[in-house]
Amino acid sequence: MLSCNVIDLPPFHVMEILERAQELDRAGRHIVHLEIGEPDLPTAPHICEAASVAMCAGETKYTHSQGIPQLRKAIADNYNRKFGLDIDPGQIIVTSGTSPGLLSLFIALLERGDEVIMSNPHYACYPNFVRALQARPHFIYTKEEEGFILEPSEVCNAINPKTKAILVNSPCNPTGQVMTAKQLMELAAIAADVPIISDEIYQGLVYEGEDHTILEYTDNAFVLNGFSKLYAMTGWRLGYLIAPKQYVRTLQKIQQNFFISTNSFVQHAGVAALSGPQDQVFEMVRTYDERRRYMLERIKKIGLNVRAPPMGAYYILADARQYGASSLELSWRILEEAGVAVTPGIDFGDGAEGYLRFSYANSIENIAEGMDRLEKYLNG
Repeated sequence: MLSCNVIDLPPFHVMEILERAQELDRAGRHIVHLEIGEPDLPTAPHICEAASVAMCAGETKYTHSQGIPQLRKAIADNYNRKFGLDIDPGQIIVTSGTSPGLLSLFIALLERGDEVIMSNPHYACYPNFVRALQARPHFIYTKEEEGFILEPSEVCNAINPKTKAILVNSPCNPTGQVMTAKQLMELAAIAADVPIISDEIYQGLVYEGEDHTILEYTDNAFVLNGFSKLYAMTGWRLGYLIAPKQYVRTLQKIQQNFFISTNSFVQHAGVAALSGPQDQVFEMVRTYDERRRYMLERIKKIGLNVRAPPMGAYYILADARQYGASSLELSWRILEEAGVAVTPGIDFGDGAEGYLRFSYANSIENIAEGMDRLEKYLNG
């Protein structure tokens, strides 16, 4: 018998869309991929070279469970320089992507029946992590006209004796929204006795407003971040968790038991990413902003509603309810009949049902082709 923890585990619909789109690609159809949150740009050469040099130098063994000292120092220095902080490298646990970091954190914090406050819409996998620990996601439905932002006052009303954490994501997947300094400050003040978990994997990909971290406003917070998005290193599986000092030993023991350590040579690539030239990062941000503005204009021209234009990450969440109540059914039809892969809003909670998420982590030429096909399919 399967565990009750997984019997009702929903599929990650965007991955199923991607897998079917890849099947169609292999069968000879040209599919325009606007579904997946993966940079189309390559990892910078100096990062690849650092991994190669490390491998050839024998850096292929287990490392310290928290990560190599050079990388933890580079991560701390990066946050301290950007945000005027005083993070100690000892507060950092290097992980194989942010997902193991989030799982380790929930293992440390949650027991059966506990609650984690999060927005709806939300990143697809958040509730599944919580439920896997037999805890409960406590959803706060956010409003599109207010930017889908988790309002501090509503968080205050939702906190109860079972609340063990508040989970935020800025810049946000799927909406592209960015929380302001004022909003983060208010949230930190309201949640003084409840730890905030801040998923900052899209940090640096901000086109309007300013980049911030929750650590500017409270020490009672955990930060998840990594190299997948800003450094185009999705397949490298390299992330990290910044934790208050009193939690580090517990998280280290979880890492030792369940993951041992992150790949050694990949960690050396991470050092090169943070300490090497940032030209490719700056160009990537400029390129994404150009694509964002182009896609937003085209989506609105098609007739889909975007009441809160994205300010960060590389997604646009558009209201497509005029074309049917089921975003999953609509996304499958668009894929099979128009040859465009998009993500159904239901992946991100029922608060996004009827919406479609578009990724602009693709070339302007492919985005234009996808928008042309979508316009023809939806509007005839």
